[in-house]
Amino acid sequence: MTQNSKPSMVYKPQRKIAANYMRGGTSKGVFFKLEDLPEQAQQAGEYRDQLLLRVIGSPDPYGKHTDGMGGATSSTSKVVILSQTDNSKHHVNYLFGQVAIDKAFIDWSGNCGNLTAAVGAFAIESGIVPEHLLPENGVFEVRIWQQNIKKTIVAHVPIANNKVQETGNFELDGVTFPAAEVSIDFLDPAGDPNESNGVLPTGNLIDTLDVPDVGSFEASFIDAGIPTIFLNAHELGYTGCELQEDINSDAEALKKFETIRAYGAIQMGLISDISEAESRQHTPKIAFVSAAKAYTSASGKDISKDNVDLLVRALSMGKLHHAMMGTAAVAIGTAAAIPGTLVNLAAGGGVQDSIVFGHPSGVLKVGAQAQNFDGKWTVSKVSMSRSARVLMEGFVRVSLPQ
Repeated sequence: MTQNSKPSMVYKPQRKIAANYMRGGTSKGVFFKLEDLPEQAQQAGEYRDQLLLRVIGSPDPYGKHTDGMGGATSSTSKVVILSQTDNSKHHVNYLFGQVAIDKAFIDWSGNCGNLTAAVGAFAIESGIVPEHLLPENGVFEVRIWQQNIKKTIVAHVPIANNKVQETGNFELDGVTFPAAEVSIDFLDPAGDPNESNGVLPTGNLIDTLDVPDVGSFEASFIDAGIPTIFLNAHELGYTGCELQEDINSDAEALKKFETIRAYGAIQMGLISDISEAESRQHTPKIAFVSAAKAYTSASGKDISKDNVDLLVRALSMGKLHHAMMGTAAVAIGTAAAIPGTLVNLAAGGGVQDSIVFGHPSGVLKVGAQAQNFDGKWTVSKVSMSRSARVLMEGFVRVSLPQ
């Protein structure tokens, strides 16, 4: 075809869809109001998934997301859909999708705790939360219904002159610049104790996890925030001070972690066959813990042994996370509050209502209120602070599925 010749066929033009690109905690994602999506994408299903995959730029065999809004990491390949709620106890419905990078797949099985920090702000700025409810100045508690896990989350959003205040001096390790602090309360974040063992899916504080051709490990299985498998760093041959390059550059280590994660998912009752783990990449998470040690974070910041209670490293979507997933932090806080789990023991044992743990980018404080009723542990609330801000707002352009 010559430069001036006409194309042999006509393709449909791209469509503009209203969206915000937002940072929440140490993650980024594309936020939509349900009503702004094309009508066919307002229902769960293949059409919606194909549309959102195209927005992010997945699947991308080059692993770059060059032709989409994704950032080619588990922290930046995310979509959020918010909608009006008819529940008087909540202000907004929050649906989260973790987008695979190299596969045509969106995992809707869990929440993103980091992006939760941006949900309240988006709900207010987009008009889902009526303006007349807001104080002129102060803090507004946005009550969020998390649709993936069917739990209530409260985001304490700072308000100045009837608008969301995004600027401030709160510093969050893993985020370069300061912003306004957003406190997050995850209410009753554990599994339903009436339907299962709740916080402890197996009913045990510590289990033995046997992984064929890999080994046997002590493990604490925790279902709070997001189902998480906790292991001891030393059993894996690590110190707990590892940074991303120490794990992510080792293909054999990543394969080993994924195999352990798959067998752990079976023991937690999340899947019934190993093959199902591939289509459930977002959950469960896998993490390893160690006692407090001094180390240097990814930013070059020296972390003193005296400033942390324990060290935790967690993997997300097959790679070591650069900081800590918010939902995994809920699991960490929960496990620390239950005497006898691997997390609790790494933190020194005993009662741990609040702990500070070290992660690759620095430290994070998380508090949990745990109780034991008739031999079953429950958690009424887990709290932590994050920050959030709008990075860009307007429209995404996307070729709709044919």
